Amino acid sequence: MQLNTLPARLFTTVALLLVGFQLYTAAYAPLSAIFQRSAHLTLVLVLVFLLKPLHPRAPDWLRWPVDTALVLLSLAAGGYLLFNYDAIVERMGWYNAWDIGLGAVLVVLLLEATRRTLGWVMTGLAMLFLAYVFAGPWLPGLLAHKGYSLERTVAQLYLTTEGIFGVPLGVAATYVFIFILFGVMLEATGAGRFFIDLAYALAGRRRGGPAKAAVVASGFMASFSGSAIANAATTGAFTIPLMKRLGYTPEESAGVEASASTGGQIMPPIMGAGAFLMAEYTGVPYLDIVTMALVPALLYFLTVYLFVDAIAAKRGMRGQPRAELPSIPEVLRTGGHFLLPLAVLIFYLVQGVSPTRVGFIAVLAVFLVSLLRASSRLSPRAWIDTLVRAARAALPVTIACATAGIVVGAVGLTGIGLKFSDLVVSLSGGHIPIALLLVALASLVLGMGLPVTAAYIVLVVLAGPALQDLGIALITAHLVVFWLSQDSNVTPPVALAAYAASGIAGASPMRAGLQAWKFAKGLYLIPLLMIYAPGILLDGTPQVIAWDILISLAAVVGLVPALEGHQFAPVRWWERLLLAAGVVALFWSLLWVQLAALALIASILAWNYLRERGRAAAVVG
Repeated sequence: MQLNTLPARLFTTVALLLVGFQLYTAAYAPLSAIFQRSAHLTLVLVLVFLLKPLHPRAPDWLRWPVDTALVLLSLAAGGYLLFNYDAIVERMGWYNAWDIGLGAVLVVLLLEATRRTLGWVMTGLAMLFLAYVFAGPWLPGLLAHKGYSLERTVAQLYLTTEGIFGVPLGVAATYVFIFILFGVMLEATGAGRFFIDLAYALAGRRRGGPAKAAVVASGFMASFSGSAIANAATTGAFTIPLMKRLGYTPEESAGVEASASTGGQIMPPIMGAGAFLMAEYTGVPYLDIVTMALVPALLYFLTVYLFVDAIAAKRGMRGQPRAELPSIPEVLRTGGHFLLPLAVLIFYLVQGVSPTRVGFIAVLAVFLVSLLRASSRLSPRAWIDTLVRAARAALPVTIACATAGIVVGAVGLTGIGLKFSDLVVSLSGGHIPIALLLVALASLVLGMGLPVTAAYIVLVVLAGPALQDLGIALITAHLVVFWLSQDSNVTPPVALAAYAASGIAGASPMRAGLQAWKFAKGLYLIPLLMIYAPGILLDGTPQVIAWDILISLAAVVGLVPALEGHQFAPVRWWERLLLAAGVVALFWSLLWVQLAALALIASILAWNYLRERGRAAAVVG
């Protein structure tokens, strides 16, 4: 979009209006639910129709009249709700033609905005659930229901907080936007370069140093950027060429970057949009959620780190020379001020301040901190561009959450969620690992076309009750589903973060996806640990927490050489089988079995280490 065109100027104006609205409500207080959400969605729909074309090859004579009409309809549908909601509430249950007509218009507008922003898969899923609402009487078996009229369906989706304007959109319109702005501002002022330099200073000299630095840097960056795909594209531009130069294949380099970037979505203190949604759905304070998520996130990064180390050891790689790396004191001297906004964010979260207000304070802190160094100061024009970029970054999240509201509304009307849960419980035979496998498969299918946030919302509505029926605690079920929803970034045939990284690496997208899937095995192992070793969620007595962390570390440390075939030295095939058996045995509830598994894993790895030491000594001798 050319900046000097009328649509571009309109887009900039509306984007700044959206940012101003969000900052105002974050600084003082959000409006009531329906007003906050409808104002936010209206502005977002206007931005989508100004930015995204009707079709890439649509001629201007067709595009502009259509987009102008859609902008006006968005203002009408959103404005009607804003200015007439009190009257609508007073006559609740007695809807007039305007209520239903403009509600139907908004549903159609949202589907079109979803098509333009997220593609046909998310759009098709919402349309499928809408069709299911009407087709119930003609469906067989478990799928059948009494069916609902157009008026009842539109009222559910448009005039209540059980549809489009439900919890997902509420989270996007409050917490998520302000933290997206926080991340974009950090990146614009130079924090991204600082975290990359800090990661290289910390890990660059170790064997496979650039790959290990990529793991650390991507964890830093993605934890506040909110997007594994964007993070893979930005930090990958620095890390992937260095990994390739060291000896990692293009596919391995892309896989390391994609799996590490995905880990940022589960790494406190921000964790992407899903953590805020989790807090709303479960009623568990956000601070408690990020506290519970810390040890599992560290275990995930340890998994990726150990895979990187195993490959480096297998190929005899070394780290980068000290002369080629930044020093920690120099990095902290030039960019250490970027740690202050993160410290402010954590401090106010611990004080119990609401996440929205914390986000506003963190945004203000970024602005003030940027003034401390000439390298991080931005001109007024650059600040405007940064705010507009934040608004653009929020569009897919808001659209995904609003469209997920259509799915949630349809599930609430028809009761399909309870039926799906019964089906999962029935097929699993009451066995948690089988139920998790079914949920993981459903997550993979949803992730082929849905953003992570949307996949989490849909999956937790459908499968969350099933996990609870199997005896899994509410917050644990949500964390498990949230983790499994991340696999769409790294699992073929649609591995979006891996595809983004493969473009930088010059790698085959599918092979890069397979490598990322291997490195990201923690996405499947650690949810099991959350259930069978709940101490890693810091739930239980100190003794239980310490024991569960110990067996979880053993599971991670044993899994990597079992899959990679190398740790300190090559791991023989029978040793790999024994390691895999030891990892499985750690999930047994009997203490003596767990002790035997720990001893087995420790002895095999100790023997592997001693064998390598003996080989090295023989070479030197």
